[in-house]
Amino acid sequence: MAAGMCNDEPDPTGSLKSFGAVVKVFRERAKLTQKQLATMVQFSLQTVASIEQGRRLPPPEFIDRAEKVLDAFGVLRAMAKHLARQPGLASWFRQWAGLEEQAVTVCTYECRVIPGLLQTEAYIRAVVLSVPPLPSEEQVEDRVASRLARQQLLYRTPPIAFSFIFEQTLLERQTGGVEVTGELIDNLLRCAELPNVDLQVMPLHQPEHAGHDGSLQVLETQSHHWLGYTEGSRHHQLISDPKEVSVMLQRYAKMRSQALSPEESVNLLKQMRGAL
Repeated sequence: MAAGMCNDEPDPTGSLKSFGAVVKVFRERAKLTQKQLATMVQFSLQTVASIEQGRRLPPPEFIDRAEKVLDAFGVLRAMAKHLARQPGLASWFRQWAGLEEQAVTVCTYECRVIPGLLQTEAYIRAVVLSVPPLPSEEQVEDRVASRLARQQLLYRTPPIAFSFIFEQTLLERQTGGVEVTGELIDNLLRCAELPNVDLQVMPLHQPEHAGHDGSLQVLETQSHHWLGYTEGSRHHQLISDPKEVSVMLQRYAKMRSQALSPEESVNLLKQMRGAL
């Protein structure tokens, strides 16, 4: 099964509307009006209405009180973890980001930009400002903050096993300039030292390349199921069909054999850093 959307702007309303709809279902199940619920959770009627309509992020106190008052079986608390008013994360990416947070293994191949978990602040800014339409200053700051916050996944306990493959040309391009590229390579070398990270560079000259279909990601859940994810400039797909995911895993395995080894990749990065 694959699902796709065509919206690449940060948009919190989808997950908020889902949460609000569930609150309404539980409220009606309890045979309460919005006014009665507002009194019981000690929030205004306007606040309750806005939450049910998906126009407002529910405060933590509302979630806790509504969970108890509506006897919601933990559903509201569970949904609240994925509410995403997560600045800077495009709405279509949030579902994958949530899965990533709970993953056992994450494998990423990138041919467009250095993977987000490995980016530096300066590189993030350079990438964001390179793609029209030009975002506002607030949008830039939101995206930078969100991407940097996600990088804590590299240090999660228990650790996630990460494998990254990216194209050498992404560094040769020198997005943001020489200084930004040097800082980026330094960060890649630091990340390569992490015990849970395998970092591989796909060299410029590689006649056989299994990644011609573009960037891809696959992850292993805590229940040891594999899911896949692909994205383009205006679309994305979360893939759960075992046959489709198997194809993605085969392609990724082939690319791991075609890319430079982790040790060779580190040596190349050091050479490139010295040549700047």
